[in-house]
Amino acid sequence: MSLEIFLQTIVNGLFTGAIYALVAIGLTLIYGVMIILNFAHGEFLMLGMYVAYGAFTLFGMDPYLAVPIAALLIFALGAIIQAGLVQRVLDAHPLNQIILLLGVSTLIIGLVQFFLTAEPKVVRVPYETAVFTIKNLRFSIPRTVAFFSAMVSSLLLYLFLQKTRTGAAIRAVSQSRPAALLMGINVKYIYWLTFGLGTAVTAIGGVLLTPNYRMIPTVGQSFSVVAFVVVVLGTMGNFIGAFVGGLIIGVVEAFAGFYLGGDVKIIASMLVFILILLFKPAGLFGGRKGL
Repeated sequence: MSLEIFLQTIVNGLFTGAIYALVAIGLTLIYGVMIILNFAHGEFLMLGMYVAYGAFTLFGMDPYLAVPIAALLIFALGAIIQAGLVQRVLDAHPLNQIILLLGVSTLIIGLVQFFLTAEPKVVRVPYETAVFTIKNLRFSIPRTVAFFSAMVSSLLLYLFLQKTRTGAAIRAVSQSRPAALLMGINVKYIYWLTFGLGTAVTAIGGVLLTPNYRMIPTVGQSFSVVAFVVVVLGTMGNFIGAFVGGLIIGVVEAFAGFYLGGDVKIIASMLVFILILLFKPAGLFGGRKGL
């Protein structure tokens, strides 16, 4: 492999990894605060894609401009699901939580298939195949826009958690729910806010994928698998870990795809997942939660 191909593969991996990181951040945020695994996580990514498709089809809106619309709509949906359903099983047996969220996943997929059909949908933008070159490295314009948008979204969420009073309250609940209650924090409010934020950033990831992926109602399931791999790699409930883990998995998949073919990428992710469980089950950050 020449140096040029090596660098191009890293670039491609980082572009994909930034989306993985954003989706995994949403998952790890929910887990870090509520200690619940959102098995419907990928479906919120899928809904984000369909919101962008709807904006493009109905109003001729560039899919990337649909980011705030998708974020607001999916935030509201996530908050409603948390308050109406997830809140009721937070103190229940984990199996009950899994069954509920798998049911939510199935319901969302079923409703999308019923109203929008299972036929693949594609958003064709004028710059779909546009590229620019720097030092013999090719950069796809849609993927470059998606990369920087994902990075900015991740940074803004991190600053929100670190620099605002609401973010401090979210971090307090993630560290100790009883202590947060003693401090006068409205934990139920923090729960629905967190679930809404986690689903919203995942929907943003879906919007950013829209010009590059065909969308079908089950498209989010593969991203759910990768997100689980990423959060385990980066340590469950660790924001920075999810971000770094997403970039790592993106690069791993890029090299696996280059050497072994695109169909093998998910196998590479699963191999990383198994190796982490075997040799570093607490993740790269040693089991330290950190929002």
